[in-house]
Amino acid sequence: MKKIGFVIPWYADGIPGGAEMELREVASHLHYAGIPVEILTTCVKEFGADWSENYYKEGEDSTANGITIRRFKVRKRDTAAFDAVNLKLMNKTPVTAEEEDTFLREMVNSPELYEYMRGHSDDYSLFVFIPYMFGTTYNGAQMCPEKSVLIPCFHDEAYAYLSRFKEVFPKTAGMVFNARPEAELAERLYGFSKSGTKTIVMGIGMDTDIVPDPAAFREKFGVKEQFILYAGRKDEGKNVHTLVKYFAEYIRRHDTDLRLVLIGGGQIDLPKELVDNGRILDLGFVDRQDKYNAQGAAEFLCQPSKNESFSLVIMESWLCGRPVLVHEDCAVTRNFASESNGGLYFGNYFEFEGCTDYILEHKNTAWQMGSNGRDYVRRNFDWDVIVDKYKRFFADITGE
Repeated sequence: MKKIGFVIPWYADGIPGGAEMELREVASHLHYAGIPVEILTTCVKEFGADWSENYYKEGEDSTANGITIRRFKVRKRDTAAFDAVNLKLMNKTPVTAEEEDTFLREMVNSPELYEYMRGHSDDYSLFVFIPYMFGTTYNGAQMCPEKSVLIPCFHDEAYAYLSRFKEVFPKTAGMVFNARPEAELAERLYGFSKSGTKTIVMGIGMDTDIVPDPAAFREKFGVKEQFILYAGRKDEGKNVHTLVKYFAEYIRRHDTDLRLVLIGGGQIDLPKELVDNGRILDLGFVDRQDKYNAQGAAEFLCQPSKNESFSLVIMESWLCGRPVLVHEDCAVTRNFASESNGGLYFGNYFEFEGCTDYILEHKNTAWQMGSNGRDYVRRNFDWDVIVDKYKRFFADITGE
């Protein structure tokens, strides 16, 4: 097999973000499995940077494990024009075809990258794009659609409904989905089964040999009581405010010493009284082992987000032997909880209260749910499983 070129708007070993992390892990594990891979990206630093600024030097670079990175300059963009259309999309306001073109033209784009792909297509078996909504994917996938595979990370959001995407994506060779509900959404929007695009529900690979030390977490951070854990970015987009609100109502209604522990970046308003009396503990960023230790010590992990294409922290919680509680409005996480029999889901406060009571009062069942989840992750998302699935899927597309 010739090279696999992974295309992403920005790339560096330490960049945060789900798609960025997924690409780093997939590329690294395929590289270790003997598949030649490269990263094709721009000179932009990261998602939160100026998409017109070439932070990195153009040309060849390499990752810590020796994978070649090819960086290309971005074009200057009309930020105001982009922001005007993006605001409409964020507010779910209809946009015209001309506004769609503005959105795609004035986001992150690199004509030099597209020209390289067109001129060097024979050097690559496939170009794999992640995620779906950026110019590097929309324009890049049009260079060699017969060699283009997307890891789209689709959500049920306004961007996914753009007519320009519906014109381009069904012409690509393959789609790799992180979860079954994402694949079902994509089929409704794009009709890949009719277009001939090959699809697979892949999931995200996991290192499944996690060993938590709950006692170490309790000793290091002084948490002696039972606690619910939230792990991830703290902002309203992750629906953490709902978890905080429901937790505050729960302890108001119950004679309990239950605490809520938050780990991860970002900021959200927390009830001062509950922070001051230690009922809510915000630890911010912690190192990886501390996170695993917290997951192992928690009564359960609550993932309240309504908008996920996967959830690494849910898989980690299961690998640490603990159940999860997710929001019923997130098709992906609800499907994971149901398929694995590793957790429960809630849609309002009283369902949250009922689920919390059930887990706290049924310790053996909670441990069984955690064990079910662990088996589910190892069966479906162990890296050996994922790498084999990628190799078979790529071979199916290329015929190599």
